Amino acid sequence: MIKKCFFVALMTASTYLNAAELKVGYVQVDKILQEAPQTAESGKKLEKEFGPRSQDLDKMQKQIRDLEATLDKDSVTMTETDRRAKERDVSNLKVEFQRKQRELREDINIRKNEELGVLQDRINKAVQTVSEAEGYDLVVYSGVAYASKKIDITDKVLKSLGKK
Repeated sequence: MIKKCFFVALMTASTYLNAAELKVGYVQVDKILQEAPQTAESGKKLEKEFGPRSQDLDKMQKQIRDLEATLDKDSVTMTETDRRAKERDVSNLKVEFQRKQRELREDINIRKNEELGVLQDRINKAVQTVSEAEGYDLVVYSGVAYASKKIDITDKVLKSLGKK
């Protein structure tokens, strides 16, 4: 037991002695994800890719509103059979709209995750490049309780990504 305590004390002391020699850095991933130029590029790419489908949904939603307005206005003069047929058409259109809307959301989420994965790879490479170029021994990401501004290399990583 005494040997164990001595060993732990020795390891702790050697860690403190070696810590003075370590160069430690910290990266704010949230800030990089917000400010990296690739984030805006990714957003524009997704908007271009999914814009037409989103516009189609907008048109479909307007069509539903117009049909409902027509149904409300003309329901008094319509026969029961015609009114039910129009209501069924509106209902079917709403179901189709919801399906297409759900599919669009799912497709956008899949593509966002793909784009995020690519961006994370670029960020990791930029962190590694900056860390190696400046001789860092340890670089940590978000999730740290406290990090001094003097070890924050976020701006250097953003510069490496082409931001500043």
